[in-house]
Amino acid sequence: MARTYAGSLGLLACGITLTRGLIHQASSESTILAACGGLFLFALVGFVAGQLAELFVRESVTTQFKAALADWEPNAETKPASKTN
Repeated sequence: MARTYAGSLGLLACGITLTRGLIHQASSESTILAACGGLFLFALVGFVAGQLAELFVRESVTTQFKAALADWEPNAETKPASKTN
């Protein structure tokens, strides 16, 4: 999930910066430099956000699974009595 977020946000920032440079007719060197900076900065932000999202999802699923498993396991009161002859 982290790599997906990093790639998405990085490319989005790069594309927006390149578009801004074209609209304002900025020099190609400064536009490309700003686009690369935005790419790496937002890729880092996306990676951290993806890592946190994955951690939160995994923790939530684990908590829900453990709760469901605890509810499913039979309690001591509901166990059938053992048969002795």
